[in-house]
Amino acid sequence: MARETLERFPAGGPRGSWPAEEFAAARRAEGQPAEVVMSMDEDAFLVVAEGEQR
Repeated sequence: MARETLERFPAGGPRGSWPAEEFAAARRAEGQPAEVVMSMDEDAFLVVAEGEQR
């Protein structure tokens, strides 16, 4: 299974703010499996979902 990046959020967000987690939770509430991972290369949080293998 390939992963699809749904959205990117900069790692340097305001203290106490979790926009990537909130975005992922909203996708899960819609029935789409989504999780947050950290991209050290991009210094960003990525919201990803399992996609079909191409």
